[in-house]
Amino acid sequence: MASITLSDEERRKVSDAVGAAEVHTAGEIVTIVSDRSDGYVDVALAWSVAISFLAMALFSVFSEFYLSLIDQIFGLWGHEWTHRELLAIVMAVGVIKFIAMMLIQLVQPVKFFLIPSAVKAARVRDRAVSFFKVGAERRTHGHTGILIYLSMQEHRAEIVADEAITAKVPATVWGEAMADMLGHIKDGRIGDGMAVGVADVGAILAQHFPRGEDDRNELPDRLIEV
Repeated sequence: MASITLSDEERRKVSDAVGAAEVHTAGEIVTIVSDRSDGYVDVALAWSVAISFLAMALFSVFSEFYLSLIDQIFGLWGHEWTHRELLAIVMAVGVIKFIAMMLIQLVQPVKFFLIPSAVKAARVRDRAVSFFKVGAERRTHGHTGILIYLSMQEHRAEIVADEAITAKVPATVWGEAMADMLGHIKDGRIGDGMAVGVADVGAILAQHFPRGEDDRNELPDRLIEV
């Protein structure tokens, strides 16, 4: 698995942005950056099986063409193929194609290109929710924790909020924060993007959950990398 490369300055920008945002709100912002949200082994296997069966089907339909090609390659001079030999060839084609497709998907850009967008979106959302449940949900006095989650390989981000926040702020409100954040990240400025997203989220939280005099910092401000 490839690792995320963030500089100390980028980490500091995000941490400082969280601290600055929480000065004005009782909300507690948690930031997490992940290289990817899933290994997608099931998707890789599905593609490999599909290509394997497609290759075997094509061989069966165009068997005369492929057998004559094998004859030419190996100089068999019109060899009479038995049913056992044909079955062996079909199975060999299937296995070779399966292995080749698995190897092709070791190239990460190819692998992630082949993953359907809906699958990536669902896996990123699930991972964000799982991180939120572990690190932020109901861990603040007023149930005002919120997670900003970025998954690099999928090029996707999620914002997951605690129950007190969702009761007052519709999920659609976070769209502008997401757009601002991803705009910077697409240009390779991860720290700047996360910092901007934090600032936007903080501004929204400050409107609905202003900071009280007795408010204290309940969740870590630092950027978490997984």
